[in-house]
Amino acid sequence: MRQNQKQRTASLRELFVAWFKIGLFTFGGGYAMLPLIEREVIDNKGWTDKEEILSIYALAQSVPGVIAVNTSIILGNRLGGVKGAVVAAAGVISPSLIVIMTIASYFDSIMNSVYVLQAFSGIRSAVVGLVAAAAVRIALASLKDKSAFVIAIAAFVLSAFTDVHAIAIILGGALAGLLAYYLGAKRRVED
Repeated sequence: MRQNQKQRTASLRELFVAWFKIGLFTFGGGYAMLPLIEREVIDNKGWTDKEEILSIYALAQSVPGVIAVNTSIILGNRLGGVKGAVVAAAGVISPSLIVIMTIASYFDSIMNSVYVLQAFSGIRSAVVGLVAAAAVRIALASLKDKSAFVIAIAAFVLSAFTDVHAIAIILGGALAGLLAYYLGAKRRVED
């Protein structure tokens, strides 16, 4: 398959294994998973492209739940129907479930270890870098004009420095995007 072609179907086994790898090799969850998701579903599997994955992320974030699980469900459904959605979701959550069950059984003995504490400190630091890299990639792919850039800055400020709920910020962004489109269309008609 050529790099720019998108595969529109996947076996249930392929979906499970791909999402299991994503869940297994990503620490920090959430946005830290985005680079690995993109590498696996775009670069390795060709199941989607950059533009479509950004739309999937937007949808995945706009509904309740974890972005990686929501993304796996949306893409799994597109590639394999309801069974694909269930299998992809099971794949992405299985590694966490296995690791959490293992840690829980040894919790008291390992959580007092200086080595474990330092390892988790390093993991948290690496996750910050992964999230920052994902944010930069999404920004570069999404912010195509001045209005999009202004909306992104406003959303960042509201999210980082106020208690405005994320849903209100997303809805405000949608309204601002519609307003920018309307004003731009009106300006083009007048010219």
